[in-house]
This record gives sequence, C-alpha cells and structure tokens, in this order.
Amino acid sequence: MSKTNESLMQRRTAAVPRGVGQIHPIFAESAKNATVTDVEGREFIDFAGGIAVLNTGHLHPKIIAAVQEQLTKLTHTCFQVLAYEPYVELCEKINAKVPGDFTKKTLLVTTGSEAVENAVKIARAATGRTGVIAFTGAYHGRTMMTLGLTGKVVPYSAGMGLMPGGIFRAQYPCALHGVSTDDAIASIERVFKNDAEPKDIAAIIIEPVQGEGGFYVAPKDFMQRLRALCDQHGILLIADEVQTGAGRTGTFFAMEQMGVSADLTTFAKSIAGGFPVAGVCGKAEYMDAIAPGGLGGTYAGSPIACAAALAVIDVFEEEKLLERCHAVGEHLVTGLKAIQTKHKVIGDVRALGAMIAIELFEDGDLHKPNAALTAAVVAKARDKGLILLSCGTYGNVLRVLVPLTAEDVLLDKGLAIIDECFDELA
Repeated sequence: MSKTNESLMQRRTAAVPRGVGQIHPIFAESAKNATVTDVEGREFIDFAGGIAVLNTGHLHPKIIAAVQEQLTKLTHTCFQVLAYEPYVELCEKINAKVPGDFTKKTLLVTTGSEAVENAVKIARAATGRTGVIAFTGAYHGRTMMTLGLTGKVVPYSAGMGLMPGGIFRAQYPCALHGVSTDDAIASIERVFKNDAEPKDIAAIIIEPVQGEGGFYVAPKDFMQRLRALCDQHGILLIADEVQTGAGRTGTFFAMEQMGVSADLTTFAKSIAGGFPVAGVCGKAEYMDAIAPGGLGGTYAGSPIACAAALAVIDVFEEEKLLERCHAVGEHLVTGLKAIQTKHKVIGDVRALGAMIAIELFEDGDLHKPNAALTAAVVAKARDKGLILLSCGTYGNVLRVLVPLTAEDVLLDKGLAIIDECFDELA
C-alpha cells in the first residue's frame, strides 16, 4: 500500500504528542533548492524555508559535499573530550562576521533556544546580576528560560504555569501600531521605576527584526538609544539573531544595519543550511566569565554541522548571496505591493532584505487584525502548491522566508499564487 499524507497523519496522531504542532498536513519525501515533493509526488514551492533555516536552499550541493566529506572522518567525539578543527574554524569565522569592534569568542551549541539560554547565563556571570528585560512580541525559544523571555503565552507556555522570574517586559517599537521609539524607551524606564533597579538587570535581549512577533524591524534610532541606555547602566545588550542571521536581512547579521553592535549575539537556523548548530558570539571578556565546564553540551558544535556551516559561509561568498538577498526582497516586495493595491485587507507589506511580511486587517482597519483570512490564505496557497507561514501576536501576518537561491521564475509563480488567493478570498 502506497504512503499518503492522510495515512501518515493518522500514524503521527497516534505516535506523536499533540503539543508538537504541524502547520501543513503534508509529509515531505524529497526537496531541491526551493521546492519540496511530498509522499504522494506533488511538488510545492517552498516560501517557508523550514522557518528561516534554508537560506541556501534544500540540499545545496556544496553543503552536502562538505557533510559527506566530514562523514568519512568523524561524526562525534564531544568537543569537551576530544576537540576538532571545524569547531574552532567556525568560531573564528563567526568572530569575524559578528559586528563589533572588539575581540570576540564564540560558543557553539545545538539549537536557538540553547543559544539564548547560554547568552543569559553568560550575561549573569559577567555582570553578577540576574534580571533580564525582553520585549512584547518577542520569540526566544521553548525551553523554560526562553519561554519566560518569549512574549506570547498561547500556544507556547499555555497550561504550564508561571515561567522563571526575574524577567521584565518592555514595549517593542512599532510605528504601524503606534509604539514610537520614545514609547519603547519609556517602557524600559518604567521597568527601572516599578520593577527592578538597573543594577539588578544583567541583560536586555532583543530581536533586530522580530520573528514570530510579526517581522517588525527595530528602528535604528531606537537601537542606538538602547545601546546608550545599556552602556549607562552596565547592562549587556543581547541581539537574538537566530532568525535574522546568516544573511536573511541582506547583511550576514541584521545588527550590521542598526548602527550599533551587541555585547552578545545568538545565531542558529540558516547558519548550517539545515544541520543543527547554534551559538553565542560576544566580547571575549564576557564570554570568558564562566569557568571551564560551565558551557558546552554533548552534541554541541557537532563536526557534521560545523562542516555544513563552513560550507554555508563559503556559498554566501562564492554565490554573492547577500546581493541576491536584496534582489529577492525587492522582487517579492514589488509584487506584493502590487497585490496590496487591489486589496485593502493588506494593511502593510514590509521587509528587511528578504525577511518579508504581509499584515492583514479587516477592511484595512489597523485595530482589527484578520487572523481568519491569514489562515485561509495559508491553506488556499497550499492547495495551489505554495507553502507559506503565518506569524504575529494576533496571527494576522503572512511571512515569506524563501531560500535566497530560488530562481526568479519560482518567485513569480509564488507571487501569482498569492495574488490568486487574495482574489478568491479577500
């Protein structure tokens, strides 16, 4: 009996807990660059990229070749037992790429959540303080500490009780929704007045462009004032670049466009082209605040994932993918804005590089987020052969994270499907 999506979904329901969500009732069988083929042989255009993991596309031949070569050497020793050069080489390259005119060191781990957890550990050890300020709409992971930092209860921490204490929430600036730079800075000052003295705050953590929160871009003037505020009070600034990093925004790290640098930077997702590696890069003096044995993990910085990440960095340079990122972003934004002119439900089309969002509202009213239409577009697009994602605090944002290696003809096909969906649904 041949496999079908329906039969596999039945097996999944019986074997996998319901807490592991699934956006599309599809089982992938194979993939290439920016397309995915399911178990029934149907091909889909991939505008999701594994949630920003495949900036270099599915199965990039140079990345696969690097992994295959590493497989002939070794797959695991645990770096804390027996070291290997790819780990060190990747750290050297990340140190050179993360913005900041200071000596850096890098820790490698396995997941984005783990990177954020370690960034907080490092900040606490370096400052002798425990508090952390995060922002509304933030997404930093699903582990216990990162759930506390994440600014969305449902579905991430619903039913789990209160998350760890010592975390305070400030407003993320968003002109579209009436939160100015002044408002956001004032909200941090309110934390200092109402909740915790600055001397009790180890770090402020921020996404330069919010991911799950809706792809809102932090204004440069806000980032500069945030940097000054941190310097004034001896607070470390953590840039969570898990989703924005590895070239998604048109620079290898989004903070390169913000006019300031962070003390600690987290990265993961696209850094290894689909293989699991993540990390924290920061000022050497802060990174060295924890004694030997306080950082690491059994699988942290796997030789295979390090080989993949080194290949990703080479591919970005050889194929000029940062330039391609801008071209992809401009191509898609132009097409989406043309669709917007026909449908007042599209309240905003925004992007930094190729990190693109379409925000939907009822009758164009910015006070009425349209989650129902957003979900309907995602489902209709799937029926037409396009994989999309939604996001946002109110679930009313469509996000596009297509591989930067996608051909223009594929981008146009995706735009045409989105256009059809709005014509039929809006």
